[in-house]
Amino acid sequence: MTFFLFLLYLAAGAGVGYGLFGYTTVGLPLAIAGGAVTSAVLGQIHILAKAGAASKRIDDRLDSMARDVTEVKRSQKVTEARVEVVEQTVKVELTERRDALVNEMKQLESLIGRLTETFESKLAQTAGARQVSPVEDAILRDVRDALKDGRVDLHLQPIVSLPQRRVSFYEGFTRLRRANGSLILPADFLDAGRRANLMGIIDNLTLFRCVQIVRRLAERDRRVGVFCNIASASLEDPALFPLFLAFMTENRDLSGAVIFELRADKFEQRSPVMRANMEKLAALGFRFSIDHATSLALDLSRLQAAGVRFVKMNGSQLIEQLRDPRGERPMSNINKHLEGGEVSAVFSRYGITMIAEKIEDEASVLEILEYEIAYGQGHVFGAPRPIKASLMEDTAPPQALLDRLANFG
Repeated sequence: MTFFLFLLYLAAGAGVGYGLFGYTTVGLPLAIAGGAVTSAVLGQIHILAKAGAASKRIDDRLDSMARDVTEVKRSQKVTEARVEVVEQTVKVELTERRDALVNEMKQLESLIGRLTETFESKLAQTAGARQVSPVEDAILRDVRDALKDGRVDLHLQPIVSLPQRRVSFYEGFTRLRRANGSLILPADFLDAGRRANLMGIIDNLTLFRCVQIVRRLAERDRRVGVFCNIASASLEDPALFPLFLAFMTENRDLSGAVIFELRADKFEQRSPVMRANMEKLAALGFRFSIDHATSLALDLSRLQAAGVRFVKMNGSQLIEQLRDPRGERPMSNINKHLEGGEVSAVFSRYGITMIAEKIEDEASVLEILEYEIAYGQGHVFGAPRPIKASLMEDTAPPQALLDRLANFG
């Protein structure tokens, strides 16, 4: 548009020059000069007009920006004032809630103390009333005979490191044999053992064989540990636990290779006696493992303080909870919600190693590897197998131990 206006200004100048030359006595040079001056004046007027309009627009924009800045400053002051009010309100509410929580915790501790005293009192009263002979059925007779004759076998299942699949540990499973060589099903002898208060004897015989196996492995320079299952009743038995503790004191040099394994639910329900006896074993350097964990929502500080260094969880349940972005996560000093791939590292920070158990297929192995789980256990890596017959004989409990334990049965 400006270009055409300047063409018009040139045409006007040419017209003025032509008029001066044609209708006046002015010569050609003066006519041309007059036309040029006319075009220049018109162009200058145009430029000055546009500059004035542009200057006005700039002034308007500057005024608008100044108003915006003023409005932002006002909004910022209002926001800061509101934030300050909210902070004061939150501080007051947190203080009130903290005081209320402290009072509730004190009341709860008092209530738990009273309930514990009542429970222990009733337990002591009923303990005497329960001193009756269990039903002497065929299974119980088979169990008593197997313990008397030392027919307590040990089956070992490998626990492998991932992804190398190198055997790092074994878990020992107790098996009792009848005189004819047939096995008593675990569900049967465990039920009979609990009814007849024989679990302490079973655990002591199993532990003896576990210790002997570890010593044999050490002779072959194999740094392999053995997980030895132990019943909570064995840790609470006032008659048998001293024998158990004395034996482990004699073999405290194996504290790095023998790991005591408890069920997760039994660990959570520990009695004061069980807790104290676990502390005695931990003082000797022995470590603990909990198995059959159903949730990752474990208090890692509590496990660490109790000497728990391994946590076993069903592989399928573990994968399901790790895969779920909102799944269960361990309680730790980390405030953010953990991703599935971060859980194993947080366990390790507390000195606790995760083991995925009951892994039955290769697909599950691949999924476990995605979450950097350090160890796996299950039939895909190897089923529980009895130790060799020659080793079975060499690690058999001595008759003196059988006679001593028989006095408790």
